Amino acid sequence: MSSLRFAYWVPNVSGGLVTSRIEQRTDWGYDYNRELAVLAENSGFDYALSQVRYMASYGAEYQHESTSFSLALLLATERLKVIAAVHPGLWHPGVLAKLGATADHLSKGRFAVNVVSGWFKDEFTALGEPWLEHDERYRRSEEFIRALRSVWTEDHAELAGDFYRIRDFTLKPKPLNTPERPHPEIFQGGNSTAARAMAGRVSDWYFSNGKDFDGVTEQVRDVRAAAEAAGRAGRVRFGLNGFLIARDTEAEAREVLREIVAKADTEAVEGFGSAVKQAGRSAADGKGMWQDSSFEDLVQYNDGFRTGLIGTPEQIAERIVAYKRLGVDLFLLGFLHYLEEVEYFGKRVLPLVRELEAQLPEEDVELGRYVPVGDVSSLAG
Repeated sequence: MSSLRFAYWVPNVSGGLVTSRIEQRTDWGYDYNRELAVLAENSGFDYALSQVRYMASYGAEYQHESTSFSLALLLATERLKVIAAVHPGLWHPGVLAKLGATADHLSKGRFAVNVVSGWFKDEFTALGEPWLEHDERYRRSEEFIRALRSVWTEDHAELAGDFYRIRDFTLKPKPLNTPERPHPEIFQGGNSTAARAMAGRVSDWYFSNGKDFDGVTEQVRDVRAAAEAAGRAGRVRFGLNGFLIARDTEAEAREVLREIVAKADTEAVEGFGSAVKQAGRSAADGKGMWQDSSFEDLVQYNDGFRTGLIGTPEQIAERIVAYKRLGVDLFLLGFLHYLEEVEYFGKRVLPLVRELEAQLPEEDVELGRYVPVGDVSSLAG
């Protein structure tokens, strides 16, 4: 049984991880984030995810671009893997493949990507790029991932797609092929039926917005079914977003949550909510991201409160391991005061998680978990 992995949202976007006027002792600049990355890898974190918005918006007026920022964090650390968020439609997969190969060599195999299909219409239209219908955005993302993987693993790559065309393209040097992974790991987000099906067919990791136990159970079931139908059973791992508030008492933790919501930047939350709910409802079956999110959910812009990682270290560790039993392989965490709380997590919460994991009998975790892939060609989906 593999151990749970932990990632954190890189706060490279101003405003922190909650859209609230509560004090957040965090900073979007590089010096702060370099210190945080070193602290995180020494506190038991496996990954960091650099988020990206290309246009200032919704309380995130300042932001650093994700791929360049990720490379800077990789060069400042020794073990931490850094995932750069990228948007098909704003990137060509061949260009990203070249950047990724270089970043992978410079970091000795620690670069990864998160393919974001897109919810922010104005970001595309302001740059003169077409805004596709919901399921078409996921179709483009799937083609993007197929192209990226092909360029990373094959000579004379060919793709005759609806969105991308690659003709006799050879990339050298290719990314590193390590015992852990044959190329940089490919993550994706989403919530819709289209997103779940795409994950099953082509992705290495599926990121979910914050969910309770029932929501996670449904998504894990659907993604695994899609992977099995595509002949990729066991090859898609599941990541879950959560905003973590760990305090010495549950009352302290609950009070922090109450204050975050009470001091929410109402205008920014409502503007963000209007944009993302339009995107979520545009899914063919209405199961898009954020389509049922409340105002309180949207204060943490990836529904992180819903995961319920709020309380004492003991309460949080027990809930984390309960999610593992449902099929979660990785937690993507956000914090209010990053430096202090990442360190607290590493010292107070993570050791309890590892103790509880060690007590889990092998048969107590559902079958169908990740199987390392040696044959790259089988990943073509």
